[in-house]
Amino acid sequence: MHDDDTPSDAAARLEALESRLAYQEHWLDTLDRTVAAQEKRLMQLERLNELMQHKLREQRQALQEAETATPRPEDEVPPHY
Repeated sequence: MHDDDTPSDAAARLEALESRLAYQEHWLDTLDRTVAAQEKRLMQLERLNELMQHKLREQRQALQEAETATPRPEDEVPPHY
């Protein structure tokens, strides 16, 4: 507090500081909720990514199995044999 401050000046400054503090607390709460929501969404997306990778591996394996199980034209015996 300065020597020339009156009690009303000090009260006004205190009120301004309290207002700024309330505003900052509001934004911190908002940011906290946003980060929590983003973390939840990130976990969902990571799980979805894992499921998709698993499905792609299954499909790749099924395709490879189908390729080896299907006779190739050069492996077939002509009908006159």
